[in-house]
Amino acid sequence: MAQPATSISGDLTSVEGLLREELARGDRSLRGVAPVLAHMLASPGNAMVTDAIVARVRGMLEHLARQLLAAERAERMGDAARGSADPPEDVDALAAWLASDHVVLGHSYVLAMESHLAERLERRASVDPVLSPLLQELIASEKPATAELAMATLAAQSRFIQSQRRMDMPLAELPAELFLSVIECWQNAASESNGEDVPRGAVDRLKRSYDEGASRGGLLARLVSAMGNGAVAALELEHAGLALFATALASRTRQPRDNAVIACHESQAARLALAFRAAGMDAAAIERQFLVLEPGISVPEVIGKLAPDRAQAILAQSEARVMDIER
Repeated sequence: MAQPATSISGDLTSVEGLLREELARGDRSLRGVAPVLAHMLASPGNAMVTDAIVARVRGMLEHLARQLLAAERAERMGDAARGSADPPEDVDALAAWLASDHVVLGHSYVLAMESHLAERLERRASVDPVLSPLLQELIASEKPATAELAMATLAAQSRFIQSQRRMDMPLAELPAELFLSVIECWQNAASESNGEDVPRGAVDRLKRSYDEGASRGGLLARLVSAMGNGAVAALELEHAGLALFATALASRTRQPRDNAVIACHESQAARLALAFRAAGMDAAAIERQFLVLEPGISVPEVIGKLAPDRAQAILAQSEARVMDIER
């Protein structure tokens, strides 16, 4: 619902039809992100693609490129590689290759959007982007395993915020699917650019050091899973903070976490409303969350009459998968 939903009225059938229409509009908006973003990245210097987002995405792709080139240099040169840096043109060339992979580009965009939304929530509603009240409670848990996991999640979230401020994206923080996509892109770039393969040892070393469970995404997912039925508390945005909130929403609606993050953008309100209902929230609870996230949008009470499984079915029909936003 790109426009405030105060105009929504009528019975459940008409509201469901409007939600479908708005979800399709949101899909079209997402499909336009990748080409616009790719064009802006290719140029010096859509409401979902701002200059700040572009700058962060460009910075993250360049950081990925530097890490990959450093691994290759270390394998070829050994100790002699220490203290040296790759030529800027090599970094730019590999970053461009990474940007051409829409899976990599899509996730980079989502991370930039998540940090942007977290900053906005901090300004608008004083939602701490690192240490939320719920995370504090979990750190103080009487269960040592839960407390330890919560502490590790806090450290990972702090690193994420700092990385975003530096416009960095550590390889170790990538989801497994994306990590493999980046490695493949790196190998293809080397083969097609200079006819040389990336040293096998460099690839093997990166793969051996990778542990998805220790990444921020892995820790958030493990923490939400450890909460069991108590994970419903993570659907209170002010209480949980955006990171835990998005992870819990994705878990309860069986969708990729990236989609849950993007649903928090103002142009994707229909997606978010459907996700809330699919998670079992009633109209009053949904409206409370919109007041925190998008105060200008009013949710009709009739949405509470839409069965959660029906909302899940409509959501599942969405054409958009943010990790694949070019389709």
